[in-house]
Amino acid sequence: MEMQWWGPLAAFALVSSITPGPNNLMLTSAGARFGLQRTLLHVVGISAGMGLMLLLVSLGLGELFAAQPMVQWGLRLVGSAYLLWLGWLIGRAGAPSLAPDSRDKPMAFHQAVLFQFVNPKAWMMSLSAISSFTLAGEAYWGSVAWLIGLFCLICLGSCLLWAQFGVQVGQWLKTPLSWRRFNGVMGLLTAACVVMIWR
Repeated sequence: MEMQWWGPLAAFALVSSITPGPNNLMLTSAGARFGLQRTLLHVVGISAGMGLMLLLVSLGLGELFAAQPMVQWGLRLVGSAYLLWLGWLIGRAGAPSLAPDSRDKPMAFHQAVLFQFVNPKAWMMSLSAISSFTLAGEAYWGSVAWLIGLFCLICLGSCLLWAQFGVQVGQWLKTPLSWRRFNGVMGLLTAACVVMIWR
């Protein structure tokens, strides 16, 4: 790969991964509630989900998606409903429970992977990356492999930063009232990501 290809791709991956969106809001909330170690599978699941989505888009899923308006509408509806449900769950949560049998658990690896397919920002990132940064002809699959590797690595780093930010926020939350306020704000922001779907 030529050196002038790496810089713009890395910048795009960094800007699109580190800016606020559903993943980063949920990681902030998870980091605050569960700490960094218990949030790691969520972090890795997001990166793996992005890699899988990029691969599927490079295989033609992006063209199918663009050519089928009904698929787009269905994805928008499912994504909107899921984000509103997540926002409601986050918003109504209280302070973290230390009980070993608590139902309050971080997002599992497979849940984080699958979430990318109803995440509007993940679709935008994948479609833009594959259409803008893959090379033509025989270099296509080589550029796809490097793109996925670099994107996943940068995504992983960005996710770790947001989860660690959540850990820091969690250290400031000392009372049930402060937890309710924090969770309410995070729930509202997660639900507000629905606006991204319908713009």
